[in-house]
Amino acid sequence: MGFHSHRKPQIIIGVFQAWKNLKGKLLCCHYYAGLALRQSSALPDGLHERVQSALITLQRCGCLLRDLVRVRDRDVFTAVSRALVGQPGYTYRYLNTRLFTIPWHCEGEEGQKDEKEKPCCDSDLRDQEKEKKEEEEEDSGQGCSHSSPPSSTPPPDVAGLVQFNMTLINYMDPTAMTQLKEEPYYGMGKMAVGWHHDENLVPLSPVAVYSYSCPAEPKNEEKETETEEKACWRVGLKVAWDIHTPGLALPLQSGDCYYMTDDLNQTHQHCVLAGDTARFSSTHRVVQCCTGTLDYIQKRCSEALENLHTDPEKNTKSLKSLLPSTLQHIEDIHNEVEFEWLRQYWFQGRRYARFCSWWTKPMEQMEKDWKEMERMVRVMEFSNSCISAKYCPILTNHTSMESLFIQLCRPLYSSL
Repeated sequence: MGFHSHRKPQIIIGVFQAWKNLKGKLLCCHYYAGLALRQSSALPDGLHERVQSALITLQRCGCLLRDLVRVRDRDVFTAVSRALVGQPGYTYRYLNTRLFTIPWHCEGEEGQKDEKEKPCCDSDLRDQEKEKKEEEEEDSGQGCSHSSPPSSTPPPDVAGLVQFNMTLINYMDPTAMTQLKEEPYYGMGKMAVGWHHDENLVPLSPVAVYSYSCPAEPKNEEKETETEEKACWRVGLKVAWDIHTPGLALPLQSGDCYYMTDDLNQTHQHCVLAGDTARFSSTHRVVQCCTGTLDYIQKRCSEALENLHTDPEKNTKSLKSLLPSTLQHIEDIHNEVEFEWLRQYWFQGRRYARFCSWWTKPMEQMEKDWKEMERMVRVMEFSNSCISAKYCPILTNHTSMESLFIQLCRPLYSSL
């Protein structure tokens, strides 16, 4: 892979000034043909103030939290604080961690309400979620809720028929991020986020990132002028598993957007290079959610509970089938609900319940469903011990295993 090269890898820096004038045209370098920049001045008037206010409000409400993730077989807390905002009922999984969306709201949408029939989110927070939804529509190039086209269009290759379904919001304060590692291959500087691909995205879908650098504390004017270029945040890109090809460090001014289009996220890795001031980023994505939505896991629960029969007269429950294959299928769903949803929610997702109740009722119901499945699994464990001829000689002369299961296990379920 060239990790022992004696020649220091190159970093592309000479194209920046020429590229800044392109205002969204694709980078004139075939190594990074899927990268596009949209300068802050190209965005619609007033959008910056509204979006930046929304980001600050999310931070003030305590929505941006560090996640516990799995990296190289170690559980570590992220240095970056994050929140997931997006389609109601959607989740995003990365580094063995599931994030639960704070739902964004559109005009006319009531959303899920709590037991007192109040909106699921604090009113101030709800307004900011609407703002993030508008920003998502602006970045997508569709403008679904606009009565007229946006005042500025994104780069041509970005403005396809794409609908982002969530945004991962990050807050990074370099003064609070201890022991930042140096970028190891190109000497790009301190990394706030190391080299990586974005996970679980729809293949070939674009990623749009809005970058907001917080104003710096007042400094001596001369020093500020000297360090201005070094102080800015940058995104670094490199060809995946290749350090011979020149890397790219793209300076980001506050309010700039950049886009990774086509297969760039698959063929390249990117990192975030720390500046001197705190920074927000809003990373809009089309996440692969076939197994990551509330609707999906609720259907899985219903599928398992179809094997449960309730007697309306006696109000007792019993199992319709005790075939090992049926019970094994239920156990698979039972494990998925427990390890992929309940444990993740009670450890990570529940942190947001104090200001957003959208997930509270669905997860309480999911826990009830899990308890029913737990009883079914216990029946399966009992039946497995009974079908062994070593412990149940009667099986050797019994003609109907299903009938025996019914005799042994159906009464047991009601007693659990």
